[in-house]
Amino acid sequence: MTDESALDTRARILRAAMDLFGEQGYQRTSIREIGQRLGLTKTAVLYHFPSKPQLLAAVAEPMLVDLERTLTEIDESDPVVARWAVVERVLDVWFAHRQLLRASLQDLSILSHLPVFQRFRDALLTAQRLVAGPNPDFAGQVRAIQVIATLSDPLMLLVDAPPAVLRREILAGAGLLLAASPPPPPPHPKPRGRPTTMRPDMVTVARRLHAEGETADQISVALGVSRATVYRHLSH
Repeated sequence: MTDESALDTRARILRAAMDLFGEQGYQRTSIREIGQRLGLTKTAVLYHFPSKPQLLAAVAEPMLVDLERTLTEIDESDPVVARWAVVERVLDVWFAHRQLLRASLQDLSILSHLPVFQRFRDALLTAQRLVAGPNPDFAGQVRAIQVIATLSDPLMLLVDAPPAVLRREILAGAGLLLAASPPPPPPHPKPRGRPTTMRPDMVTVARRLHAEGETADQISVALGVSRATVYRHLSH
């Protein structure tokens, strides 16, 4: 077998493995099935990939390489520019490898195997750090995690969406997340006297609580009315 034919066979095996992982999941796909799809024996497949985890690592390698390279090329001198560069470029990586992402939706174990998982996790942590920017507060860290996490799901689930439209809407959603800030706490209410009336249902509750041994003070706190109001209704 020449080097060229070996490379071609290797590429064919990777494509068949990707297709089968997407169709029926990594765990349910055997080396024998991959070989059968190509007219190869199991031994022939194992010649190129000695084990199934090694075959999986080879399937994931192009995406991991693209993701890692993309993140190392980010210029961090301007945190705002870097943030958006990360969002756009990571999304482009997902588009380029959407078949693998969809296969992972079919079988989540695809991206859980070591060292695939370690590299994938480390790359996502780097992306989240760059999106969060220097010295982020807790809310900023949460937003960064949300942004990176939500870049891939639409690609996996909206299979028939036009790529240009889908990319635009994903970026728009990321912009909304990054622009969002926690709502300010409500203004401290001005002290007010407790209501002096009770609805009929509140009167019923007050009388039941009184019959169970609750004091007027306890009932007034429970219902949010004045003690005098409780006395007035209990005396009727």
